[in-house]
Amino acid sequence: MQQVGDNHAMTPTATDFKRDAVLLAATAQAREAAVTEAGEALVGEHLEVVMEGERVATHYFASLSPAYSGWRWAVTLARVPRAKAATVSDVVLLPGEGAIVAPPWLPWSERVQPGDLGPGDVLPTPADDQRLVAGLTDEDALEGVQSPSPLQPGQWEIGMGRLRVLSPVGRDEAAERWVEGDFGPTTPMARQAAGECGTCGFMLPVGGPLGQLFAICANRMSPADGRVVALTFGCGAHSEVEVEAEARVEATADEIAEAWDPLDLGHS
Repeated sequence: MQQVGDNHAMTPTATDFKRDAVLLAATAQAREAAVTEAGEALVGEHLEVVMEGERVATHYFASLSPAYSGWRWAVTLARVPRAKAATVSDVVLLPGEGAIVAPPWLPWSERVQPGDLGPGDVLPTPADDQRLVAGLTDEDALEGVQSPSPLQPGQWEIGMGRLRVLSPVGRDEAAERWVEGDFGPTTPMARQAAGECGTCGFMLPVGGPLGQLFAICANRMSPADGRVVALTFGCGAHSEVEVEAEARVEATADEIAEAWDPLDLGHS
């Protein structure tokens, strides 16, 4: 008899297999197998029996374990041709409708999300990461500019000692992430700003293709200080926002004295 192990959800359904009277009637034998496996206190009422194949049937019993609410004991019985008795093939605990089950398993590389990396954590980069391409670390290794090779020097990014650099895929993913992020052009702050980062004196340009879309904010009063911002982002700390001069009315001492009438009861 097999032991209880990790099992996937199984929804019993009616089949076209011929109903086996011996197997369908072996409810007591199936229950005894479940009790032997789990104990009398954890096996509940008989729920149903389903034909799984030719001379193969599974009896389902409710699980009374408080840790497995909604689960079912599944006891599979089989019968060889012309045999008059059933044989227990398997006893397992399976989730039924409403059972609490673990979420689908994901490899660690898919479970780790931005922001999860902490001090001392190490996150390896796959060798075939499509966001990266080989970097150029030795200019002397390049073919001449007259070479018919498609890998002309102008199409390489100088790695400056880096084995890999951003690929077009990695660059485009970053651009999409930044445009849709907190410092993109569609945020509430950007929509209400009088000016865009592209015209702000606190904007630090960046090189390369991304420099046509993004910059770095250098205004300590801005919520984007030190962050990559879209050139179409904006905030209230734009360098060209000026305080409107307040209208001031000045009067001389003689004008004040002339306007004051001590007999005017309206004056205090």
